[in-house]
Amino acid sequence: MSGGREAAPGPRILVFSTTNISDPGIDLAGGSHMDYPTTVQVLSVPCSSGIDPGWVLYALEAGFDGVFIAADGTDCAYLQDCTERTGKVVEAAQRMIEEKGLDPRRLKMAAICSVCAESFVSHMEKFHKALSELGS
Repeated sequence: MSGGREAAPGPRILVFSTTNISDPGIDLAGGSHMDYPTTVQVLSVPCSSGIDPGWVLYALEAGFDGVFIAADGTDCAYLQDCTERTGKVVEAAQRMIEEKGLDPRRLKMAAICSVCAESFVSHMEKFHKALSELGS
């Protein structure tokens, strides 16, 4: 048996999650012992509209197979037009992804609320499966 850690199976997914809205929903999934792929890593941000599209491209170039934005939706505490702004972030990121010759389906976004544990798990399972079908 080696002393090193085995690589997790399947596609690696980076989730941009918002501190006030989606983090509690994701925490609820874990606290409720709901299973979702172990290859999911969560990075908290204050507001989904503040994500730089370049971060998405950087994550994909750094080895993540997909990026999921757990958006604030209409519950954003900072901006009334958060959903619209986050949509523009996704559009810009997808253009950048395509320009680099990558598949824009490697980026997904959905609103995840503070009690949306089941929804988050479902999104992760579907995205994981879709990324597996796309290949690395």
